[in-house]
Amino acid sequence: MEKSYQDLEVWKQARELVRLVYQITKSFPPEELYGLTTQIRRAAISVASNIAEGCGRRNAKDSLRFFFIARASLYEIETQILLALDLGFLDEIEGPRNQTIKCLKLLNGFIKYFQSRSSDGQQTTINEQLEEYGNNNR
Repeated sequence: MEKSYQDLEVWKQARELVRLVYQITKSFPPEELYGLTTQIRRAAISVASNIAEGCGRRNAKDSLRFFFIARASLYEIETQILLALDLGFLDEIEGPRNQTIKCLKLLNGFIKYFQSRSSDGQQTTINEQLEEYGNNNR
């Protein structure tokens, strides 16, 4: 069976991050609905979406561009969580911050893998790389 982005642990953990972000932002003040609430939710959705989109690209170079966008969104989320704490919207940030860091570590490993595969001169498809990555990271 062919591997899909849905089989990737990094994508699964990004989905969990979305769930956590939505959970914590429910308690944000109503006046933040179009401010920090929307911003952090969009950033969280961006992580999982860009991983999926990157996996749908035709070559590793295109894929990497989307994986780097996902990584930038993780840094954005981390900052927004800290801002929410500073503004008194959150009492604790351990759960969502730890999940953000977990996603960042997984994504960095995934990016390193794709960079090594795209720089070694081999012409493999994204699906072949996903299959190999999945086999190497069980």
